[in-house]
Amino acid sequence: MRISDNLRLIVLFGLLLVVGVMRGHVAHAQQPEVLVVAGGCFWCVESDFESVPGVTAAVSGYTGGVSDNPTYKQVSKGGTGHYEAVQIFFDPEKVSRETLVKMFFRSVDPTDAGGQFCDRGDSYRTAVFVSNADELALIELIKSQAQRDLGQVIVTPVLQATQFHPAEAYHQDYYKGRNLVLTRFGPKRQTEAYKRYRQACGRDARVAQLWGDAAPFAKGH
Repeated sequence: MRISDNLRLIVLFGLLLVVGVMRGHVAHAQQPEVLVVAGGCFWCVESDFESVPGVTAAVSGYTGGVSDNPTYKQVSKGGTGHYEAVQIFFDPEKVSRETLVKMFFRSVDPTDAGGQFCDRGDSYRTAVFVSNADELALIELIKSQAQRDLGQVIVTPVLQATQFHPAEAYHQDYYKGRNLVLTRFGPKRQTEAYKRYRQACGRDARVAQLWGDAAPFAKGH
């Protein structure tokens, strides 16, 4: 075999290695991890976590209940057992589950067992959902640390994950929607309606009162 043939083989082998590595990176990037949390109004939780670097998407929905195909009307009325929840998809190479859960506890009022802020009832309770024993151990540790930091009892439960039902399309990315909606303040674009709701509900004021500078999102609203 000539030298030129050897060089071609070496170059070809090198290219195959590069392609294999690139495919491995692409395959990894296409498989983000998922964290499911309930933090009151899912519009707000979705808005908060979609601003976090490393989070690739957040989906509003319902989980933890008994209805097969829950609707917003059914869940908000009560009796289905579902929480308003959010699936947070994230790249673990850019942000860890631990970091996201720490942020979650400090973005809600985890001392409130009856709902969140102005939203009352079972569907607005807080919770963190886990899929295995490792996640359970991690979340319980983070919860204990948050409780020590807060100096108050945290009532947010850590629950076994059940089927997640995405909410209706109009709830997804509500905080940045451009549709005109009727509010108690009159007709408003969704973005403006969302901001007014969030402020009127007292979410950020209460979170800042509880967590101070440790609140990751309250200062941005």
